[in-house]
Amino acid sequence: MKANVGNPEFDERYVLDRREAVPALVGGHKEFLFIAGLAGTARDVTSLVNDGPSAYGLGGAMGAATMMGLGLALARPDRTVIAFCGDGELLMNVGSLATIGVRNPPNLRIVCVDNGHYGETGYQRSHTSLGVDLEKIAVGSGIRRTLTIGTAAELPKGSKLLRESEDAVFILMRVKPTDPPKFKRTLDPAVCRVRFKAALADAARAGG
Repeated sequence: MKANVGNPEFDERYVLDRREAVPALVGGHKEFLFIAGLAGTARDVTSLVNDGPSAYGLGGAMGAATMMGLGLALARPDRTVIAFCGDGELLMNVGSLATIGVRNPPNLRIVCVDNGHYGETGYQRSHTSLGVDLEKIAVGSGIRRTLTIGTAAELPKGSKLLRESEDAVFILMRVKPTDPPKFKRTLDPAVCRVRFKAALADAARAGG
């Protein structure tokens, strides 16, 4: 059956439940540092780590997650960094993929949770529901290891890629346009910054 590209609610490409798919993709989270974008992916990640210090979730900084992830990966080459973003957020700063492709930090992973909508402003359809393919943009930007995940059967391949790639990774994960976990995260940026820096310092003292 041909995909109904104009409406993700009836598009068979968007079948995963983000509340199940994100934990399945990441698996054991303690080996990673996380930068999470706007509220949807921030709630995905902070729910996964129980609002722990290994994750820094953004608020009101649309498009910043990928470049913050790049900076952290370059500053801490001893740690694997996963930057989570939504499709709408990445479209806001799609040029960041070109910089990531050029720098190619081997410890950086970008995971785009694509639901085909701008969830924070009323679920208006985004460009990805109208034919834009962010994985193809990542490939064109020079990112060497990319993957689109559309079914549960593809999640183990993505989980392996997060852990084993020696190049920067871009994963596009298509999910249904449904709400992220109902998790109340810490919204004070100063608190998040202080505890995240403390976690980085503790890890450095422990040797990684």
